[in-house]
Amino acid sequence: MTKAKALRGLVLTMGYACLAIGLGHVLLGNAVVPGAEDAGATMDSLGRFFGAVFAGYGLAWLLAARRSPIPAYAVRWLTAVFLLGAVGRLLSLAAEGRPHGFQLVLTGIELALPPVLFWLADADEKAVAAGAARITGPAPV
Repeated sequence: MTKAKALRGLVLTMGYACLAIGLGHVLLGNAVVPGAEDAGATMDSLGRFFGAVFAGYGLAWLLAARRSPIPAYAVRWLTAVFLLGAVGRLLSLAAEGRPHGFQLVLTGIELALPPVLFWLADADEKAVAAGAARITGPAPV
């Protein structure tokens, strides 16, 4: 698999996963957060609101995936937001202690995936540029 195909697959996966997770939070509220089923109306309202924001974040990934080539700047910015979420989880861990185990798994994913996405960010742009160079030949001197 080429780096460009891996990038497209990851960008699409991020988009659909974030959209589905966000809509799940909007529709089901606290029921989708392990350990927060009885968190009350205030946290339910907050979770549903942030679920809508997360669904929008997923749509931003999907919009990036529709571009050809996938813009590296979009991948980098969206990845930075994802990594900021992991930093937030680490701050929560330091301030409030250990959350539900599922949240720790998510933190691991949120820390492991950004380096891969940053590494692949410009893969599609490079692949398109390389293809164009093959078609047109080297640039005149």
